[in-house]
Amino acid sequence: MAFFESEIVQDEAKRLFTDYQQLMQLGGEYGKFDREGKKLFIDRMEELMDRYRVFMKRFELSDDFQAKLTVEQLRTQLSQFGMTPEQMFEQMHRTLDRMKAELEKQG
Repeated sequence: MAFFESEIVQDEAKRLFTDYQQLMQLGGEYGKFDREGKKLFIDRMEELMDRYRVFMKRFELSDDFQAKLTVEQLRTQLSQFGMTPEQMFEQMHRTLDRMKAELEKQG
């Protein structure tokens, strides 16, 4: 079975995409959240990033041509911004860490 024909892969891709879109919509209101709302948003973003990292690792480990092509396309796109997928995840986590630190200052 091809990588992208897997029901598990398709379901997780849909869930990741939907969850990401919902969080981005919510993120537009982040400044209006109370402390607990901000903590919850950051936690959800961290969970999503962890899920996305696992999802991408599946692509990297797959022998499927389409999966490998997808990873290469992502690497090519990110290289245009001077970064690798690993750096992208590090940057996202640094941003979330800054958001947490800011929240602690407001304490």
